[in-house]
Amino acid sequence: MRVLTVNFNDKDAPAKFTESLKETGFAVIDNHPIEIDLIAKVYEEWHNFFLSEEKNNYLFNRETQDGYFPMPLAETAKGNTIQDIKELFQVYPWGQYPHSVSYAARELYIQLSSLAAILLQWIEDNTPLAISQLFSMPLSHMIYDSPRTMLRIIHYPPLSGTEPAGAMRAAAHEDINLITLFLSATAPGLQVKDSQGEWHDINFDPGTIVVNTGDMLQMCSQGYYKSSTHRVVNPEGEAAKLARLAMLLFLHPNAEVQLSTSHTAMSYLLERLRELGLKT
Repeated sequence: MRVLTVNFNDKDAPAKFTESLKETGFAVIDNHPIEIDLIAKVYEEWHNFFLSEEKNNYLFNRETQDGYFPMPLAETAKGNTIQDIKELFQVYPWGQYPHSVSYAARELYIQLSSLAAILLQWIEDNTPLAISQLFSMPLSHMIYDSPRTMLRIIHYPPLSGTEPAGAMRAAAHEDINLITLFLSATAPGLQVKDSQGEWHDINFDPGTIVVNTGDMLQMCSQGYYKSSTHRVVNPEGEAAKLARLAMLLFLHPNAEVQLSTSHTAMSYLLERLRELGLKT
C-alpha cells in the first residue's frame, strides 16, 4: 500500500493528492501553509488543559456536540462494544472554549479550514466528469459557510495496564465527514487498513499533515472515493507510559446538502452519532 507524500507547492500536487486518496484513502501533505509554531503552541496549551480539573467545566452538549468529552463518554467505534481510551475536546467557532487557553486553537481552526477547502477543490478538479456529475452540487459549494466543520483535540493518556481486554486508543473506524486533516501527533500509532485487510503504519513526520476520505465523500461519489478504515493502536514498553496528543479537522458540508437519495448531510450525521452513542 503506497500512501503518497505530496509537496503542497508542486504543480502536480492536486493530481497526486487526489490519486493517493482514490487508491488508498489517505495522502500526506508536506510543505503545507499551516504555521508549525502555532501547532506546537496549541499542543502545549491543551496538554495542560487536559491535565487540569478545569476541563470538567466544559462538558459536551449532547445537542450541539461541542465541548469536553471525558473518558467515560469516549466514542465506541461502530461495530465495537469497548470504548476508546481517550478524552477529547471539540472546538467549533460558535461553541464552548476554555478560558485558560489562548485563541491559538481558534486560529488553527481558521488555517486548517482554509487548507481543507483548497484540498477539497483539488479533489473536485481531479475527479472524472462521470463521477463529479453524481454530486448534488460541486464539492466546493457543499462547505460554503458550514457550521459543522470541527477541530477535535484528543488526549490519549498513558496506559495503566488495567485497561479492558481489547481496548484501544482508537478502534478501527471510518470518519463521518468529507475529508479529515490529521496534524502530526505527538507519538505514532495511526494505521490504515488496505483492501486485503492488512494494517499499515502512517508515518507522522513532523511538519506533515495526513488527509483521509470519509463516509460523506464516499456516499456522494457513489463509492468512487472509499472511506478509509483506520485506527490508533496502543503503544508497548516504555512508550505506553507516555501520553499521545492529536489534532484533527473534520470537514463537514452544510446540513441540507444531499449526499444520496436517502441521506442529507445532517440525516447521515445524526444516524452515525446515534451509532456512536453520542445521540439518543
